Amino acid sequence: MLTHATLVRLCQARERLRDDVDDPSVAALAREAGMSTYHFIRRFAAVFGETPHQHRIAARLERARRLLARGEHSVTEVCFELGFSSLGSFSDLFTRRVGVSPSRYRRQARTTVQVPGVRQPVLFPGCLLLMCGPAALQIANSEKTARAIA
Repeated sequence: MLTHATLVRLCQARERLRDDVDDPSVAALAREAGMSTYHFIRRFAAVFGETPHQHRIAARLERARRLLARGEHSVTEVCFELGFSSLGSFSDLFTRRVGVSPSRYRRQARTTVQVPGVRQPVLFPGCLLLMCGPAALQIANSEKTARAIA
């Protein structure tokens, strides 16, 4: 039976696992929650659908995605900043969980982020240009300008 107090302690433990300031062990979190380590792991998995270790890894990978998308850090810096001890194991884990390598994710994220003050190119179907000629470019540009002003 899951009591309200137990649920609150499990939620607090989950928040501590997400926290990037301190990196508590699962045993320490279990002690804080007033449970044995193995009981804590079973309860955590039953409530949240993943073990504390899996949750910690997922939270680290989410932080890695944010840092890589900003483009301010190299893959190596992100790896060690998040507490991974090996660049190879970090890259392998990231690739398996996210679907692309960290460096490729970083390149793709930078191309999708809009930089304030930089005008994005006008995109329109190529068939429009073939059908309407150069006038299509003027129409597309004027419509985009009108939408930007509105």
